[in-house]
Amino acid sequence: MIYVISDIHGHLDLFLELLDRIRLTESDTLYVLGDVLDRGPNPIRTILKLMGMPNVVCLAGNHELMALECLEFLMTEITERSIEKMDEKMLQNLMTWQLNGSRTTIDEFRSLDFEVQQDVIDYMKEFIIYEELMVNGNEYLLVHGGLGNYAPDKDLEDYSLKELIWDRADYGIRYFDDIYVVTGHTPTQEIRYNPRPGYIYKGNNHIAVDCGCYRPDGQLAAVCLDTGEEYYVSNH
Repeated sequence: MIYVISDIHGHLDLFLELLDRIRLTESDTLYVLGDVLDRGPNPIRTILKLMGMPNVVCLAGNHELMALECLEFLMTEITERSIEKMDEKMLQNLMTWQLNGSRTTIDEFRSLDFEVQQDVIDYMKEFIIYEELMVNGNEYLLVHGGLGNYAPDKDLEDYSLKELIWDRADYGIRYFDDIYVVTGHTPTQEIRYNPRPGYIYKGNNHIAVDCGCYRPDGQLAAVCLDTGEEYYVSNH
């Protein structure tokens, strides 16, 4: 079976509960559509859990991109030379990340020894940008954000990182007639005309799986692409 989740945002407890709920086995594959990091209490512990799971495929989210822009700098010893290297762009990256909930990631990351820090960074550098799947005769495109600046004749390779990872899907548009686009990034509470805010959204050949687990009204969700079955866990 193939399962998809997204936007765990450091909620390791919910992630472990969801794994129990779907009864993931070694023959199953779990796709994580990015944003493992930030906001919640245990982002790095969640990454370490994923690193020990051979049947997991991680896609990059915007929070991983922000972390990768900053973590190696934060690993360097603070010296006059490293401060000189801290140019305007790095300051901007750090500030942007801070505004997006980096504190728990940085705190947990700093508690690791140097080798494990490097392992975490190397692991995240391997996150893929999108995945195309065929399941039970249906085609799926998995991506964190959406297809920014969408055009029907635009090849996937022609979309920029920003368009795939930072830009939000337009759930009012059917991108493809014969491909289901599975996304995270946009909590389903924020999808206009969604009849079930906070639950997996299906419409216009979209499947949106970010159910805003870090929000008071949110939960962590998974969908099985083989059966369409949905799974949920929440803190409330």
